[in-house]
Amino acid sequence: MRFATAAAPTAVLAALFLTAAPALAQDAAEPAPAAAPAAAGEPTDAELAQFAAAMKTVQSVAASVQNGTLTEEQQAQMAGAVQNSGLAVERFNAISAAVSADPMLQARAAVAGATPSAPGSVGAGVTDAEAGQFAAAMGEISGIARALNGAQPNAEQQAQMAAAIQNSGLEIERFNAISAATAQDEHLQARIALAQARQGE
Repeated sequence: MRFATAAAPTAVLAALFLTAAPALAQDAAEPAPAAAPAAAGEPTDAELAQFAAAMKTVQSVAASVQNGTLTEEQQAQMAGAVQNSGLAVERFNAISAAVSADPMLQARAAVAGATPSAPGSVGAGVTDAEAGQFAAAMGEISGIARALNGAQPNAEQQAQMAAAIQNSGLEIERFNAISAATAQDEHLQARIALAQARQGE
């Protein structure tokens, strides 16, 4: 039984992780918001979405930093992005530190920050269970692909790949559809990376 693979199966899954930028320093003259949430505790999905939205601007500004020193204008842009997200700077910093240290939070933040799959697309129809099955199959297929070192799989290796897919609980056709969609769907990529992180716990 043959199934479609990308040029290199390991390249199918290009997970996008948000990397936490250096924590923002809050201006000493700036008063803390009265309703700021506690800086401790596991971030909620809503907070991760706010964090991801702020990080897009923070990372953009950080990329333009010269000589490793933020200008006052750059600091103001970063602080404004955080405040516009609805997070207090202290909470943003706490989430940033947690995301930097925790692969599961990195994966959750990537999902929160990814553009949702288009309605009616393959990615939008992938269930969490299917994302987990795909991640499990890719884990096994990636090992086989590494052993190939760029060569085409022989019949035995193709059979091993097909078995990995079937053992995951996915039909080969569904695996191929998800694989093709993953290449163009940032949200699906992030969901599969989250499934991989959960499997690695």
